[in-house]
Amino acid sequence: MSGNQFNYNQPFALECGETLPALHINYCTYGTLNTDRNNVIWVCHALTANADVADWWPGMVGAGLVFDTDKHFVVCANILASCYGTTGPESINPETNLPYGSTFPQVTVRDMVKAHQLLAQHLNIAAIQLLCGGSLGGQQACEWAIMQPQLIKQLFLIATNAKHSAWGIAFNETQRMALDSGENGLEVARAIAMLSYRHYNTYHITQTDEEEKLNNFRAASYQRYQGLKLKKRFNTHSYRLLSIAMDAHNAGRGRGGVANALKQITAHTLVVGITTDVLFPVNEQQLLADNIGNAVLEIIESDYGHDGFLIETKQIAALLKKHLLI
Repeated sequence: MSGNQFNYNQPFALECGETLPALHINYCTYGTLNTDRNNVIWVCHALTANADVADWWPGMVGAGLVFDTDKHFVVCANILASCYGTTGPESINPETNLPYGSTFPQVTVRDMVKAHQLLAQHLNIAAIQLLCGGSLGGQQACEWAIMQPQLIKQLFLIATNAKHSAWGIAFNETQRMALDSGENGLEVARAIAMLSYRHYNTYHITQTDEEEKLNNFRAASYQRYQGLKLKKRFNTHSYRLLSIAMDAHNAGRGRGGVANALKQITAHTLVVGITTDVLFPVNEQQLLADNIGNAVLEIIESDYGHDGFLIETKQIAALLKKHLLI
């Protein structure tokens, strides 16, 4: 694995109308780009992940694995407004010589994709053999396949959608209300999010107390643990901005609606839904598959809800091998 930073020292216009004076993107690569510059698997990451896809998606990237680094050049780049090396709220605003913090402008999924398109040009990539992502990562992959259909040959979308739902927006707004509650806001927001990422069965299997007790329940400790863990590694301003970007995701914006936008995708597409996903229910993946011209839909079983896209790697790998030439 090679970790790198791409520096784009020119103004970068955002969809909101504001402009960043420059752009820096942290990214990781695995394997070697071939002479035709087309053996690329590009992975778009979700809300609080980073560029090291081999770390957060174990069992997917490596020699002999489904994203085989002996054959493919695997790329994953940190997204705009994150806190893992790409320009975001912790970056220095050259006008003030201080971190942007809460003044960092609103970004959209399209802005994230535009930034990564610049990186792809920098890497001299001629074609992306497989573009993939789950959740917010899938939203990026969907946008990119619409924006540059000639570049994307195969597309894998899992646990994602073409337009963020009122249900998803409500979850995110509730988390942002928690962010406003004080110094422990990010912990509370993450605890709320876990209820949408997982499922009743997840908690029943992993957090049920076997002994009789009156307090100190496993599920309660788990919520506090997950909240504290994120607080230690993530930035509150980034969390807010990225959740808003997810809410604003609408592949049909300015394109005559979702159905018309999805018809612009020409890539051979695999769409995967998860039966227990309460955040991105299967009907949202059905909509994607119904409107992308060359798409197949598969549904997987999981006790882990939305997070199944990170956990059910054996099922996912089998479907990738079945449907896509990777």
